[in-house]
Amino acid sequence: GFFFVNQVCLTCLLSIDIAIKTTEYDGLHLYSGPTATSQKHILLFSQTRSGSSFTGQLFNQHPKIFYMFEPLYHVQQIFIDVSTLHQEAWGRALLGAYRDLLLNLYTCNLNFMEDYIQPKPQNHTTTSFFRRSSSHALCSPPVCLGASKKNRERKPEEVWCNQKCQPLNLTLASLACQSRSHVAIKTVRIPLIKDLRTLIEDPRLDLKIVHLVRDPRAILASRMATFTNQYRAWKIWNATNKQPHYMDLSVIDRMCKDMEYSVLTGLQSPGWLSGRYLLVRYEDLALNPEVKAREIYRFLGLDLDTKVLTWIAQNTNSTKKSNNKFSTSRDSKATLQSWRLRLGFDIVKTMQNLCGTSFALMGYRNVESVTELRNLTLRLVEPRIF
Repeated sequence: GFFFVNQVCLTCLLSIDIAIKTTEYDGLHLYSGPTATSQKHILLFSQTRSGSSFTGQLFNQHPKIFYMFEPLYHVQQIFIDVSTLHQEAWGRALLGAYRDLLLNLYTCNLNFMEDYIQPKPQNHTTTSFFRRSSSHALCSPPVCLGASKKNRERKPEEVWCNQKCQPLNLTLASLACQSRSHVAIKTVRIPLIKDLRTLIEDPRLDLKIVHLVRDPRAILASRMATFTNQYRAWKIWNATNKQPHYMDLSVIDRMCKDMEYSVLTGLQSPGWLSGRYLLVRYEDLALNPEVKAREIYRFLGLDLDTKVLTWIAQNTNSTKKSNNKFSTSRDSKATLQSWRLRLGFDIVKTMQNLCGTSFALMGYRNVESVTELRNLTLRLVEPRIF
């Protein structure tokens, strides 16, 4: 259970209890607390650097959705310390821990995270919740009492949340979670859709999967720019247009196979997944964000709030270049094909050989020359309805 009340948070708990009953707290509307069985659950399922942070904001901005950004990070960090286990056993244990945490988070038991967060929370309170500032719900009253109305309305949480909000009380966050009609979680840490079957079939949940994919060539270009140490050999290859003899291609091969297997599973619509799976290409979302957002919300059975539309208008036409690799503000159309100007043709050709089946499945076209690669008027994303 997570109904631990400490003396420090007694006033906070009283405030949120009043807020839920009156449906308003300091001008911020809260929705009458649904029962655990009436809540709806959303998983944004993707891979690293596929545009999932950007897509997650479509959920984060909705006032009825309690959104969490990569909470499985904490589990992964703990398991790194026990990675001396046999690789297969380690993988099974990690997936089991991921599923246990997701189940508890979807039922608004955030205190379950206390065994994973380091350093261990004291009195159910922590300053180490991964990317707390990416969750509007965790940076707003009554979870954050230090957030001024001016901050909440004019600036993204990433700018001020960690400085203005008091340490996160997980009990208070759990109660705030209960007050929303939907709970949404983003993760890039679960490899395959089939790994989620036990959660989808769990009678305590009403879970839908939004599967975000992206052209693997664009994913690689983004990873090279973001994770410079891990992708140092790839950067050397890109600069010289010659593959180093020690190159390990298994990371890309695995990425494409996982993507392909999960897309095939989703599109085949097995009984346990029927009606609970939506495939979204990042490229379609970037080109037509409002259209795709409406499609996603129809799938979820939830009205598209004006706050989501406002965020889309303000964050998909930005002309300012951000130094933050995790920024969600961009000129989405202009940056969509930037990878084609950054990747060398030799790398692109190798990826097309490795990921050819995935490309065909998701509608990504190959290029046959440097000229085709650099010609941005040549569309490499086929029109598809999935």
